[in-house]
Amino acid sequence: MSDMQHIVLRQYCTGAPKPSDFTLETLPLPEPKDGQFRVRHVWCSVDPGTRSRLSGGDSYAAALPLGKPVDGFSVGVIDASNHADWPVGTKVFCAGGWKTHSLQSGKGFVGRVMDVPGVPLSAWIGVLGVPGLTAWFGTKDVAHFKAGDAVLVTSAAGPVGATAGQLAKAWGASKVVGIAGSDAKCDWLIKEAGFDAAINYKTAADLTAAIAAEFPKGVDVLFDNVGNAMVNRVLPLMALNGRICISGQVADYNLTPEQTPGIVNTKPFITHRVNMQGLVVFDFARAFPEALGTMAKMIADGSLKTQEERFDGIAVMPEAFCGLFRGENAGRRVVRVGAD
Repeated sequence: MSDMQHIVLRQYCTGAPKPSDFTLETLPLPEPKDGQFRVRHVWCSVDPGTRSRLSGGDSYAAALPLGKPVDGFSVGVIDASNHADWPVGTKVFCAGGWKTHSLQSGKGFVGRVMDVPGVPLSAWIGVLGVPGLTAWFGTKDVAHFKAGDAVLVTSAAGPVGATAGQLAKAWGASKVVGIAGSDAKCDWLIKEAGFDAAINYKTAADLTAAIAAEFPKGVDVLFDNVGNAMVNRVLPLMALNGRICISGQVADYNLTPEQTPGIVNTKPFITHRVNMQGLVVFDFARAFPEALGTMAKMIADGSLKTQEERFDGIAVMPEAFCGLFRGENAGRRVVRVGAD
């Protein structure tokens, strides 16, 4: 194959992203220079957090310029190399973007896929990628989880939330409750992922009352993937010395700063000594190998359940991405862009 394809940002997203905001381009296959290697991607991911870079304003990462390839995570095989430590044939995960191929130097977010029987290659950009790592370090290091905690997870059927809840159970949580957007998602959380309870926020007559009923002694840990309105709702329900991990803000990504809800229920920060902290998972990069190794074994032995929605062909990536903001996904969305 002498060409590669990638998807670029055609126009800045206003509100919910649309497939027409993106363009598929074909260009010559790049050759690695000294100290580089080329990865032929097999799977690429679509990530809700990418949305924060697509409106022309900076967030925790700089805004993506128009005409530039969209960021994302990829897993594949090295098919050309001028780097002695990264030979042809090595399976790697990387920040390869919405592309069929990428050039890497071995620096930044790139690593070797561990050979763990029973773990699919695509898992290395799912639970064994940024989503799982976010769940691991958000629960353990940001929320300072301890055995016996009662834990509430929002957007709980997504790959981050589902992993966070399962890790909390494995580490000795007294109770884990998830909030999700359909009965099917809630059923999966309880029957497959082992959550103690799940609340469908779309059908709950009074969501605040439903949460309070599940946590009569208060919420020790809120692992939030939704945004300010949810945090504001749960703050009065936090237990003494409760901790909130701000993992994502999927309900707020499509809003302008002026449209974004505020957090006004701040009294519990004083009365209940509540602590709230966010994370950028790459702050914990030194500890990635231990977390990945442990979670890979958990997937292999069935103690960590995963869900994937698989799509075929790089051309469908914009639509797969846009569907995230319509609540269509159940689990990690990955797109096959090349052969194994």
